[in-house]
Amino acid sequence: MVSTASYGAWQSPVGAELAASAGGGPDFVGTVGDELWWAAPRPAEEGRFTLVRRRAGGAEETVLPAPWNVRNRVLEYGGLPWAAVARASGGPLVVFTHFADQRLYAFEPDVPGAAPRPLTPLSSVGGGLRWADPVLLPGRGEVWCVLEEFTGEGPYDVRRLLAAVPLDGSGARDRGAVRELTDGGNRFVTGPRLSPDGRQAAWIAWDHPRMPWEGTELKTAQVSADGRLPDARTVMGGPAESVAQVEWAEDGSLVAASDRTGWWNLYRVDPATGESAALCRREEEFAGPLWRVGMRWFAPLPGGLVAALHGRGAAVLGVLDPRSGEIADVAGPWTEWAPTLAVHGTRAVGVAASPHSAYEVVELDVCTGRARPVGARHADRVDPAYYPEPLTRTFAGPDGREVHAHLHPPRNPGHIAPDGELPPYVVWAHGGPTARSPLVLDLATAFFTSRGIGVAEVNYGGSTGYGRAYRERLRGQWGVVDVEDCAAVAGALAREGIADPARIAVRGGSAGGWTAAASLAATSLYACGTILYPVLDPEAWTAEGGTHDFESHYLESLIGPREEVPERYRERSPLHRAGRISAPFLLLQGLADPVCPPAQSERLLAAMAGRGVPHTYIAFEGEGHGFRRAATVVRALEAELSLYAQTFGVAAPGMAALELVT
Repeated sequence: MVSTASYGAWQSPVGAELAASAGGGPDFVGTVGDELWWAAPRPAEEGRFTLVRRRAGGAEETVLPAPWNVRNRVLEYGGLPWAAVARASGGPLVVFTHFADQRLYAFEPDVPGAAPRPLTPLSSVGGGLRWADPVLLPGRGEVWCVLEEFTGEGPYDVRRLLAAVPLDGSGARDRGAVRELTDGGNRFVTGPRLSPDGRQAAWIAWDHPRMPWEGTELKTAQVSADGRLPDARTVMGGPAESVAQVEWAEDGSLVAASDRTGWWNLYRVDPATGESAALCRREEEFAGPLWRVGMRWFAPLPGGLVAALHGRGAAVLGVLDPRSGEIADVAGPWTEWAPTLAVHGTRAVGVAASPHSAYEVVELDVCTGRARPVGARHADRVDPAYYPEPLTRTFAGPDGREVHAHLHPPRNPGHIAPDGELPPYVVWAHGGPTARSPLVLDLATAFFTSRGIGVAEVNYGGSTGYGRAYRERLRGQWGVVDVEDCAAVAGALAREGIADPARIAVRGGSAGGWTAAASLAATSLYACGTILYPVLDPEAWTAEGGTHDFESHYLESLIGPREEVPERYRERSPLHRAGRISAPFLLLQGLADPVCPPAQSERLLAAMAGRGVPHTYIAFEGEGHGFRRAATVVRALEAELSLYAQTFGVAAPGMAALELVT
C-alpha cells in the first residue's frame, strides 16, 4: 500500500542505528602470500578498526580482537597502519599500530598463545611517537616506516623522518635502538619504497607552507652499507608540481603520479637521472590528494603492466599497458574506487562501491579480466527500494563556471507526497576542502531521502577529480567560491522546481562546516543548517596551537598569507559574521578533536548567545575529527533530522523534538 504523506514525514526502515552500523568500509587492503588482508571498521566497538584476514580457501576471520585498534594518528588523519609477510613456517608475521598508545606491535596470529608485542617505546612528550606506512623487512630484522616524533608539548614541536624499527623488540625499551634512516630535513615524508634489489629507496617529501597536492618532491637514495639513506636527491616534483605516489617497477625504474600537466598522470622515471616519460597522457586523474601516508592509486604488475585508478570525477580501475598507452577498464557494477590498491602476481585488489552498494573488497584477475567481490557481502537489511537513485549534474555557477553535484531525490516505495508539494533538500558541502563527495551508497543519505528529504552533494570549485585548475579555484577564495557554488546548486534546485525554495538547508563537516556556517552568514537561501566539527575562526585556527601541524599553513593558499591579507581572515570568518546568521542551526562537535578544536565551536556559541536565533550545540566526549562511534552517529543523525522536521514544519515519525535555544 502506498500512502500519501508530506515530504519529511515518511515512515522509513532506514533508522539511525542502521546507518551508524554501516558507517565506514574496508580500508588499506594488502596481500599476504595468497591471502587478502584489510583494515575494517567496528562502529559498535567504540569505533575501533581491526584487521580482517581472508584465507586462500575463502574463510574470513578477525585477526585482532577488541580492544586492539588498528589505527594511528600520523598527520592526525592517520596512515597505513599495518604490514605483513607470509613465512614458510609459523604463519604470517604482521606489524601494526595501536591507536590507544600509538606504538608499533608485532604479532604472529598462527602461533598458539601468541599475543601482540610492542616494538616501539612510549613517549610522554607532547603527542608522543607515532608510526605509519610500514615496510616489513624480515631479512634485515627491521620495519622501515614513517616516524612522527613530538619534541615538545606544542602541536608544531614535531619532526618526521624515515626510521628502522628492530623486530627483536629492543626498540620497545630503548628509543636509541630505532635507527634514523633520514635526517628529518623535510617536514613531511611518506614511507619508503625499496627497489627490487633492495639497494635503493624512494619516497615523497614536502615542507611548509605547501600541502601535498600543491607541491612535493620525489626523493631517491642508495641504501648504504650501514642500512641508511644518505645523500638523498630529488628526481621529480617541486613547489608547483605534486607527486602523489611512487612505486618501483620490476625492471628497476620508478612509476610516479605527477600533476605537472594539470592532471595527475603516470610517468616512468629513471631513478639515476630523473628523466621521465608519460605512460598515458590524459586529462584524467590517476591519483588524488595525499591526506594519509600510504594511499595508493596504482600498483605495478608483472610484465610491466600497471593497475591504476583513473577518471574525471569518479575513478574506475583499469589495467594500463605502458607500451601502447591503452587502458582496459574493469567491468562490473562499481563506479567509485577508494585509494587503496595491492597486487600479488596477476591479482589486483582494491575497495570499490556504487550508488547501490557500499564499499567492498574487490579482486581482479588480470589474466581473465574478471573482477569479483571477495569480502563477506552484507545482505541488504532493508529493501533497496528505500535507497536513493542519484543523478549526476553539472550546474552553472557565477560567470558560467561549472559546478559538479550529485542529486539524491526523495525515494520511498511506501509513500508519495500530496499533489503540488515540492520536497525539502539539504545541500551537503564536503570536507577537505581539497576532496570530493563520491557517488556511493551511503545509508546516512538514505536516512534522509527515504523520509522525503532530498540531498544535493556539491563538488564545489576546489574539489578534486577534475584537474588542478578546478581544485585551484579555491586559491585565495575559500569562503567565497565554495559558498557561491553551493548557493548556485540550491538556487537551481528551486528554480527548476526540484526543491521547495522555502525548505532548503545546508550542511557540512570540517571544511564543509566552514562552508555551511559561511553560507548561513552570506545568504538567505537556507532555512537552517547543520555544522559539524567546523573551522570557524581562521585567525585563531592558524595561531600557535590553533590546529595540528599538517594543516597549520593550509590557509595560506585557501585564503592567503596571513601577514599579507590579515583583513581577509576576519572578513571571511563565519565567527566574525555571526551577526548575519538568522537561520536556526545545529552545531555538532567532538571534544577530542585535534584538527578543529572545540574552542572554534564554543566561540560561535558565545557570539550567538542572546541573539534570538534558535540553535543547539551537542558535544561528544572522546570523539575526534569525524564521528566513529555508533552511538555518536545515531545521536547526530537524529538531532539533524529533528532540526529539519521542526524547521520544515513536518512531523518526523519516531523522532523526539530537538530543544533549540536562542
